[in-house]
Amino acid sequence: MKNTFWRRFCRNKAALLGLLVMACIAVLALFGPLLAGHDPWDMVQQPFLHPMQEAGFALGTDTMGRDILAGVIHGARISLLIGVVSTMVSLAIGVTLGAIAGYFGGWIDAALMRFTELFQAVPSFALALVLVAIFEPSVASIVSAIAIVSWPPVARLVRSEFLSLRQRDFVAAAQLAGQSTLRIIVAQILPNAASPIVVMASLMVATAILLESSLSFLGLGDPNHMSWGYMVGSARTVLRQAWWMAVFPGLAILLTVLALNMVGEGLNDALNTRLGGRGR
Repeated sequence: MKNTFWRRFCRNKAALLGLLVMACIAVLALFGPLLAGHDPWDMVQQPFLHPMQEAGFALGTDTMGRDILAGVIHGARISLLIGVVSTMVSLAIGVTLGAIAGYFGGWIDAALMRFTELFQAVPSFALALVLVAIFEPSVASIVSAIAIVSWPPVARLVRSEFLSLRQRDFVAAAQLAGQSTLRIIVAQILPNAASPIVVMASLMVATAILLESSLSFLGLGDPNHMSWGYMVGSARTVLRQAWWMAVFPGLAILLTVLALNMVGEGLNDALNTRLGGRGR
């Protein structure tokens, strides 16, 4: 099973490239700050140094003489942290509500779907913006806001999978065997619905990173942590004078989101057995 999955994944060269890029970004996030040489908030040189103008400042400095490279490296950690944690929280909410709605159906399904539609009635970014603005901007509030606006699509996906899978023979056999409802949901149906959830999760991390960058761009990021969105936002008034301040963190966002989407496409090809069957 694992070998078959890996062979299908490796057929997608773009997915392999995306996985390599994400591995590099993950290593940078974990160990980069130890090698950055400077705290991203420290004023370590004269302002507006061009890239490669001075030794030790490969990406130049910003309006306050802070090292751009150190900011990009530290920004990788906070972007991945918020992206992964907010996705895990939204998956926990969405999978739970979707599984309950899809398994039980009836009025429970109707009530939970109406509750889901309440969150989908408001644009995701607008709702996240309001939630972070209400509370003090911090990593916790940003993670919570992104998770709150991200779980409805998960709930709908899981619900549709459960509605289909609960009619299968293996579920009827588990019920006849006397297994509890919780065990049937967690041990029988959920593993069979895992493939589309995994694919969606990889794409949700990319969306969460974009949301965090947008919030930081507008000044609603955590003021105690350097982020790519904050760096791009702080450069918008000096784009003609110091283009590198926005270009390098912007490229970091672009590469990360693009890599995650390529990995998601590869996971979709590898986990979709019906697609693999047609390919053969």
